[in-house]
Amino acid sequence: MSAQEQFLEVIDRDEAERRFQAALRLEPLEAVDVGLAEALGRVLAADIAAEVDVPSFDRSNYDGFAVCAADTYGAHEEGPRRLALQGEPLATGSAPSHEVVPGTACQIATGGVVPRGADAVVMVEDAEVQGHTLLVHHPVTPGFGITFAGTDIAAGETVLRRGDRLTSRETGVLAAIGRVSVPVHRQVTVAICSTGDEIIPPGEPMRPGQVYDSNGQILADAVRELGAQPIRLGIVGDDLDQLRQAVRRALERADVVLFSGGTSKGQGDLSYRVLGEMTTPGIVVHGVALKPGKPICLAAHHGKPLVILPGFPTSAVFTFHEFVAPIIRRLAGGRPEPRHTTQARLAVQVRSEFGRTEYLLVGLVKCDPTQAGQGGLMAYPMGQGSGSVTAFSRADGFVTIGRHEELLAAGADVTVQLIGSELHGADLVVMGSHCVGLDYLIGQISALGFRVTLFTIGSTAGLAAAQRAECDLTGMHLLDAATGQYNRPFLSPDLELIPGYGRQQGVVFRRGDERFAVPTAAEAAAAAIRDTTCVMVNRNQGSGTRILIDGLLQGARPAGYAVQARNHNAVAAAIVQGRADWGVAIQSVAQAQGLGFLPLCAEQYDFVVPRSRGARPAVVALRRLLQDPAVRARLRELGLQVPAAMPDNAVSRPSCRMV
Repeated sequence: MSAQEQFLEVIDRDEAERRFQAALRLEPLEAVDVGLAEALGRVLAADIAAEVDVPSFDRSNYDGFAVCAADTYGAHEEGPRRLALQGEPLATGSAPSHEVVPGTACQIATGGVVPRGADAVVMVEDAEVQGHTLLVHHPVTPGFGITFAGTDIAAGETVLRRGDRLTSRETGVLAAIGRVSVPVHRQVTVAICSTGDEIIPPGEPMRPGQVYDSNGQILADAVRELGAQPIRLGIVGDDLDQLRQAVRRALERADVVLFSGGTSKGQGDLSYRVLGEMTTPGIVVHGVALKPGKPICLAAHHGKPLVILPGFPTSAVFTFHEFVAPIIRRLAGGRPEPRHTTQARLAVQVRSEFGRTEYLLVGLVKCDPTQAGQGGLMAYPMGQGSGSVTAFSRADGFVTIGRHEELLAAGADVTVQLIGSELHGADLVVMGSHCVGLDYLIGQISALGFRVTLFTIGSTAGLAAAQRAECDLTGMHLLDAATGQYNRPFLSPDLELIPGYGRQQGVVFRRGDERFAVPTAAEAAAAAIRDTTCVMVNRNQGSGTRILIDGLLQGARPAGYAVQARNHNAVAAAIVQGRADWGVAIQSVAQAQGLGFLPLCAEQYDFVVPRSRGARPAVVALRRLLQDPAVRARLRELGLQVPAAMPDNAVSRPSCRMV
């Protein structure tokens, strides 16, 4: 199928937005009055002016005495000013019944109404009562200790503006001026429907070829974050009549209609056909030169927006925020959201497809400004594709690569648009090799209140990042062939090794597979290489496990060699699901998945810290955890070889004992 057949017309992102918005009614929805208790998150439909002063009376700021300030001038400890106390003490909420005249004072509580004639309050600790006489030991100036009526808000003053989104700060102001209801724009309703025969709701048993509906939840919560009301229409299979019914329900019930899936014009992708039949003017854009998000479909029905988002989660989220979120804000009467950006330097080289604007998800790491440029930030691509559910949630922001750019060099200065309004820096940045023990330790560190960012980029890349002081911690298991020792021979003087634990790597396979009914991992690999139907799953380049695999294969490239899993769990999953027959992973993961295991190598997994970052609180916390007997016992339960105790300066034991 040609590109011309696949999409009606693939156009530029800005042109797509222009065409889409030109087909819509974008006036804010009508105004409604809601009670103050229901106003949070809504958008004001009119300016709000105060009808009262705040405070509405001259208010005392202290427990003390209302006085005429001039009567206190010259007062000191040895020569206090004497004033006549009069009237009853003024409690909070009571109106004064008399006036303060020169030479007199009146006791008053914090928040009490200052009586006529008084222009200052003497704090209780600066005065002394002797019968009906007040001795003032410190002078005050006019206005001291008083908040005058209207100081905060004056009657008639505009306190909130049309288009303001009401947070707790704004609702507090409304309560302070006595409002019990407020005019807001009607809440935007958004119908959400996931499509496809392969989509099933969370909670149902997973079967081959099926996918849990994550888009429905992601989009519903994204709609709520914008202050709108999602209407979940559930899942509709690839059936024209069911899709038509879903579109009718959505148009009847919602201001905005969102479908996900069914945009690519494949045989089973029917959503765009239904929109073409049932809407006027119908589809205005089908295909945008974006990555991710190319197959988005934008349509309108008598000014009402209908959008079919791509089925892949990252594509769906990106295109929602690019094309749909601005529409919801406008219908709600809100103002355009500012784009929050920061400058960074790209950590690695990135290639992009010419002719398509690409959004590159990145994680940001604080580094030495001399290495990372303005702001001292390095941007690491997340690199998990449009089908990733977690990439968007873990990213700090994204870099927009122009449609005419094919290559961004490592070290290039880039502008990162933040996901959210601010950058939350991590307390512990971890790079390097994945391990179940590391996952457990990160969980323990997070439970202590530290924010942790993890990049599983392999031992070699993690070591390089540590040498550049781009991370706080690297997990690694690199064998030095010359010494037979793990990890320590690779350290430079500015790096420190924190001993970790031993673990067993081996060939992993499905139990009962006769091809692996051999005594050793080496024999199993040799048999698998000879059998062209036996498919392996490899590990990513730069990982310590990949080095072991290449040593085991001795130059052979069996079926599946090009498929690279990013961690041990992904290797096991590929074998369990039958996408591969064998691979190399650690024993604890194989046991957890019920897989067969032939030992290959006993290795040492250690942690490396740049000395410049060794005193960071989260690093100190990791050291303590590694010495905690309960933590060490749990690591042993995970199948890792952890001695009962190990001093901080222990040496990683040498030799990869090939079995």
